[in-house]
Amino acid sequence: MSTETYCVSVKHSEALLSTTLATPTLLEEVQSALKLAANHSIHLQHEDGHWCGELKSNATMTAEYVMLRQSIGLDMAEDRDEYISWFLSDQNPDGSWALTPGGPGEISTSVEAYLALKILGLEPDSAVMCKARNFIISAGGVARVRIFTRIYLATFGLLPWDAVPELPAELIMMPDAAVISIYRFASWARSTVIPLLLISHHRPVFALPNGKSATNDFLDEIWVNAAEKNVPYSPSLWSLLKTDFVSAGFLVMDNILHMLGGLRSSPTRIHARRKCVEWILEHQEPEGDWAGIFPPMYGGVISLCLEGYTLDDEPVRKGLEALERFAWRDQNGKRIQACVSPIWDTILSSIALSDAGLAARQAFHGVEWVKDRQLVNEAAGDWRVYKPNITAGGFSFEYINRWYPDLDDTAAAILAIVKVDPQLTRSLSAVTKAVEWIIGMQNGDGGWGAFDHHNDRLFLNKIPFSDMDSLCDPSTADVTGRAVEAFGLLLERNSHQFVGLSKDIKLSCDRAIAYLLRTQEASGSWFGRWGVNYIYGTSNVVCALAFFSQDRKVQNALDAAVAWLSAKQNPDGGWGESVLSYRSVQLEGRGGPSVPSQTGWALMALLAHPSSEKSIDKGVRYLLQTQTSERADTASWPETEYTGTGFPGHFYIGYALYSHYFPMMALGRYVQTYGC
Repeated sequence: MSTETYCVSVKHSEALLSTTLATPTLLEEVQSALKLAANHSIHLQHEDGHWCGELKSNATMTAEYVMLRQSIGLDMAEDRDEYISWFLSDQNPDGSWALTPGGPGEISTSVEAYLALKILGLEPDSAVMCKARNFIISAGGVARVRIFTRIYLATFGLLPWDAVPELPAELIMMPDAAVISIYRFASWARSTVIPLLLISHHRPVFALPNGKSATNDFLDEIWVNAAEKNVPYSPSLWSLLKTDFVSAGFLVMDNILHMLGGLRSSPTRIHARRKCVEWILEHQEPEGDWAGIFPPMYGGVISLCLEGYTLDDEPVRKGLEALERFAWRDQNGKRIQACVSPIWDTILSSIALSDAGLAARQAFHGVEWVKDRQLVNEAAGDWRVYKPNITAGGFSFEYINRWYPDLDDTAAAILAIVKVDPQLTRSLSAVTKAVEWIIGMQNGDGGWGAFDHHNDRLFLNKIPFSDMDSLCDPSTADVTGRAVEAFGLLLERNSHQFVGLSKDIKLSCDRAIAYLLRTQEASGSWFGRWGVNYIYGTSNVVCALAFFSQDRKVQNALDAAVAWLSAKQNPDGGWGESVLSYRSVQLEGRGGPSVPSQTGWALMALLAHPSSEKSIDKGVRYLLQTQTSERADTASWPETEYTGTGFPGHFYIGYALYSHYFPMMALGRYVQTYGC
């Protein structure tokens, strides 16, 4: 790519001049809608400047929290009714629990919710439990649950430990440079697996309301065949040898470990357990959190208790306090979030207000709150294992997460800072450190993962305990797009302030753009790893490549992408892609009702590379028609569908504020483009 590619301001001027101005009436309607939406944002902002909406997921997080409290003997009487109320509000009419609202029932989620409700005291013959039992049996019963659910059930004697893959604690001792080591796992997997190494060693059997037993019959009514619980967790070795040698090799290793008793009597085990405990304690935040997500926090508390810590010991006590901070209450009851998203929500809310040209003081306040949380002087950070010498400057996702800054958040933070403080009068140092960290974390293929460098040993997903295809953190188009967009904005507006870094930024963009061009789907779209799905990935990439559209290859890619987006627009003017598109490519870009967040994504892409005014007009009118008001001076957009992704095909997230700030961004950019 030539240096002319970086003449981005010229590109934007030409795009603006070539567009037809929207009608004054429509522009006025959009501006009125933006004022109401900005007022809603102001109403939601905390006094210190940040935003944080609920991070919704499926019933497993709350169910596992109920299991945790049962495991360590904590009373649940105070919140019992609130938990039950929430579980029942989340139950499908057929008795199941789904991965997303209104989605098809999912067996593991349903089994965990059923167990939690039974622990909380619901009788098996009650109407809701009978419906749940009927669904679970029709789906194959407990024997069909995924590996992590098997582990939770085994801790109560509801499934034999032999029906769970072995997790030898000696894994912690593998060198960082080895083909398999804990640092070859994604950050979320690593921080979850290490506590599981200790749980697997101890093979605990905790008490249930009916007592404590290694062959507990507490869930026998939801087994198809309760007489045979030692059910296989993988295909047979013979079938794998014919189809997948890597999976077969891992299964052979697992079988050998089972024969050796999981190495529990190995002379290395005491040292391995000590190393696991040290790692867990080192990675616990002073406030009690682990990795900012629920699974490592569950595992951290349980594993430390198994290693002799009491509920009064500080690591356990603080861990439980941190878990309670993940709780969310409303009229539906109490549940536990998988994570919290204050930095992400604040970054995107600030961008939305800036794009709308409104509430500058509130946006500035939000950006200042974010900047105060930049991780610049921390010795912590697992990313340092493979990149020890690069500048620290990342931002994490949560209130408290010093170990795992996020590439996506960091790139988005640059966008927010530059939009809110265009001259970088108070922000040059923060942006410089963020840029240097992002460049240092770029993978060899030109892209970026979410948390780690070169975390792309995808064969690890074939390990028997990995049945969610999510043990790695390779480059993805959506994260890469966000980084390129941030760099493109800097080159357009602030290149004079980054003279020393401009060459590195341009070289980084060249490599990233080459990666994005290679990963474009034949249809013209891009896969979305962290949002649903092709609409999200395509939006992120188009908003990035639009800064570099003078390159002919980039221009062709953009033309194909916006044509694809226009073709996926629903008759009502919105866009709606089902989470099922992760399982069926036939649903690429469609399959669901129009929703505000996905419509916002699509419009942002179409506005970044204007070529279909009809689609833009219809999309804008959809957002105007679906905006709703609960107060006279504020308005937002309702959305029940989940459009965030945790693990494609397995775990989805409903960000409560996605349906607010993404439509705001789209409408604000519409005014910027057409409102001359």
